[in-house]
Amino acid sequence: MKIGLFFGSFNPIHIGHLIIANVMVDQTDLDEVWFVVSPQNPFKNPRSLLHEQDRLRMVELAIADHFSFKATDVEFHMPRPSYTIDTLTYLSDKHPGHEFKLIIGGDNLNHFHKWKNSEQILEQYGLYVYPRPGKNKVLEHSNVRYVDAPMIDVSATFIRKSIKSGFSVKYLLHPKVEEFILDRKFFL
Repeated sequence: MKIGLFFGSFNPIHIGHLIIANVMVDQTDLDEVWFVVSPQNPFKNPRSLLHEQDRLRMVELAIADHFSFKATDVEFHMPRPSYTIDTLTYLSDKHPGHEFKLIIGGDNLNHFHKWKNSEQILEQYGLYVYPRPGKNKVLEHSNVRYVDAPMIDVSATFIRKSIKSGFSVKYLLHPKVEEFILDRKFFL
């Protein structure tokens, strides 16, 4: 089984994430997309994140009706900060019958060379790259696949700021995620 791993803080998961994941599972050879909720991204300030269990719950709510999507908390049980190569290695050992591919936005290629063991990620796993606004570096490699997907310019930062300002986030979030956030008064 070929699994696309979609890593993120998902603070919160939004419609852009869901659209990209759907394109990946619908229009490529991926059998499933697993949303890997990162407890601590080494490039982000951990103080700005909701609790990891709340972010995992939002992912679960957002993907509950899609049989090819799964949420995983694998990084919650690993050393922090989380490094992609360590998670890929762990998942490969735990699921030897699966082939894992990393799903990333084209903007991440601009600094991919700074990732821990980036060459090993390329050689052993490979990348499925979707377009992002702005200048996206092109990485020529046999294990890099560029996927034609809608360019979704929705950010979790914009959503958090909108909620804090009392603006509607309808259509930016799955309705169950919006309800979860508003019920718990997150991002206010």
